[in-house]
Parts: sequence; C-alpha cells; structure tokens
Amino acid sequence: MSKYKAAFIGLGVMGYPMAGFLAKAGHSVCVYNRTTSKAEAWVNEYGGRFATTPAEAVEGADFVFACVGNDDDLRSVTTGENGAFKAMPTDSIFVDHTTASANVARELSGIATELGFGFLDAPVSGGQAGAENGVLTVMCGGDAAIFDRAKPLIDCFAKSAQLMGSSGAGQLTKMVNQICIAGLVQGLSEGVAFAQNAGLDAKQVFDVIGKGAAQSWQMDNRHETMIDGKFDYGFAVDWMRKDLSLCFEEAKTNGSVLPVAELVDTYYAEVQANGGNRWDTSSLVTRLSKDKKA
Repeated sequence: MSKYKAAFIGLGVMGYPMAGFLAKAGHSVCVYNRTTSKAEAWVNEYGGRFATTPAEAVEGADFVFACVGNDDDLRSVTTGENGAFKAMPTDSIFVDHTTASANVARELSGIATELGFGFLDAPVSGGQAGAENGVLTVMCGGDAAIFDRAKPLIDCFAKSAQLMGSSGAGQLTKMVNQICIAGLVQGLSEGVAFAQNAGLDAKQVFDVIGKGAAQSWQMDNRHETMIDGKFDYGFAVDWMRKDLSLCFEEAKTNGSVLPVAELVDTYYAEVQANGGNRWDTSSLVTRLSKDKKA
C-alpha cells in the first residue's frame, strides 16, 4: 500500500488507537487534540508530530480523519476558527468517524465539495476494544470514488468498511446499530437478573445459551462483566444517550416509531441519576439488581 500524509483530529479512547494504527502502517501522521498533552503523549508513543490547531494539522495532508464528540464539536474542528476546512488541500479527503447527525454529514459534505476536497461520514462500531485491536466496523456515506480511495487507510483500523450510500448514509446506518444495541442490552440485562434471582449459576447459563439462538456480540462480550457488576469496558451511558437522541430526531423526519429504544433511553436516564454517566452501556443491569450499584 502507498504511504500518505495523514492527519487525525480527536484523540479520545477511540481516536488515539485509530491514529496509532495509521502510524504503524507507515503513514506520516500529524495529530490534533483539544488537550495538547494527549497529542504529546501520542507522539511520544507513535512518532509523527502534533499541531496546535486543526488547520495546522491538515496542511499538506492527503487524508484527514476526525473522531470527536458531537455535531457542535465536529463543526468546531472543521468550519470553526482555525478549523480543518480552512486548510484542506485540494483533492484531499476528510473522513469523519464521529457519531453525529446525518444532517451535519450532508452539510459538511456540501461545503467540502465546494472547496474541492472529498468527504465521507464514517461512524464506527466495536467500542474501545475494537479501536485498540484494529477491528472496527465502519459504515460510510459519500461518493464511491472517494470511498475507494480512503478504504485502504480505513482498513488500517477496521475489520470491515462498507459504503452504505450517499452522504449521511453512514450516520443513518450507525443509528440503526444503536437502536438494535439498546434492545439487545436491555434483554441481556433482564436475562442476567432473572438467572441470578432464580439461583442459577449465571455464567454457566450464558455459556450454554450463548451457543444457541440467543447469542450476540453483547452476550459474548458483556455477560460476565455484567454478572460481576463491572462497567468499565467501553461505550459510556452519556454517549449512548447522545446517540439515541440522534435516532429520535431522525425518526421524526422519516416516520419511524421507536418504542423500545425510547423506553430504554429512560432506563439509561435512571442509570445516569444513579451516578452511572461514565459506566458502559451494559450497566442497564444495575436497575434490575436487588443490590443496585451505588
């Protein structure tokens, strides 16, 4: 694979290792993070260099990647003061891994086209572990030719990357992902609580049923930690509620009805009220435990 100049904006629990895989693949990487110490730590670990603004980071880059918090954060690092879009080279490509709205994806894609560079909305699934192991699933929206150019670099940290349609389609696909996860985690939580209340060996129960029709990624990766009452293993409740709010807004425009997701969202609000803002999404089970986690 050819080696390129790349920039990565946003070094959170996802972006930090994702940028690392680009560097490990031999690409020249410049990173930007709002907290400069995080960027300095990344450079100390992986080499490359760091910039003090998004615009500085993208100078001369062939590909720019971003993974920030929400629509407002994304606009800030792209079209805001010293934003990346003020310095993107002509014919470069901006790949946005933020889970954001389909509307902001379409908005930024349009601006990118006017300015002469490509844009992909490319949210990811697989959590912190997926990012650290380079096995994320990436759902992309945008032009096929742009996707084909960017895919070899996306593959540095992904096990699967697919083009789902035009701009915004990646974000819409991620919304489907989060809707499904909400119901799955609630069902798994109820199963864990039921097994414990029935006096069964819960881990043995899930070892058995995990080989049958009830099997899922959530069951495989979260049932033991749920049983043990440990919730430090990935995607935080605060972020899940942010993502579900995007789903609900989009549902208003496309006529979808999301009764289960809406109900589970109220359950996550209860977890937040119990101090679980930063617990991972499997902490739904705490609502059902006889001895709720304090």
